[in-house]
Amino acid sequence: MAMIDPAQERQRLAEIYSSQSDGELEQLAGKMSELTDAAREALRAELARRGLYVGHLDEPQDSKAEEFRDLVPIRTFWNLLEAELAKGLLAAAGIDAFLFDDNMVRLDWFNANALGGVKLRVDADMVEEANRVLEENVSADALPEEDDSPA
Repeated sequence: MAMIDPAQERQRLAEIYSSQSDGELEQLAGKMSELTDAAREALRAELARRGLYVGHLDEPQDSKAEEFRDLVPIRTFWNLLEAELAKGLLAAAGIDAFLFDDNMVRLDWFNANALGGVKLRVDADMVEEANRVLEENVSADALPEEDDSPA
């Protein structure tokens, strides 16, 4: 597979951009995040040469950038199936929930003791709602206890 020379690619794109109208360049600038580095560089140079400014030309978002969330543990499970069911209940209620240490337990369930179980976590602002959903479903599914006392 032939390697593309970045300098030649920038030159090729500069020629293409120089032949486009101002409107076409502005439209292209609106899709800056979809362009390669060489294309962005050539487009910026052409816009600067023409004295055009198309708002703030955002750099593409780094797809590897993580969104940090304040996740709070609300339940700990020793049984992976119960953890998955609880997560599913929350997902059905529209609450983002995450299991921690579930993969380690899935590999070997003896790991649950060492890790302190599988932790179910939700965003800090959703703790009350998540607890309410889980408590409602547990109490609705629970069978009534049988009365062992003599009548």
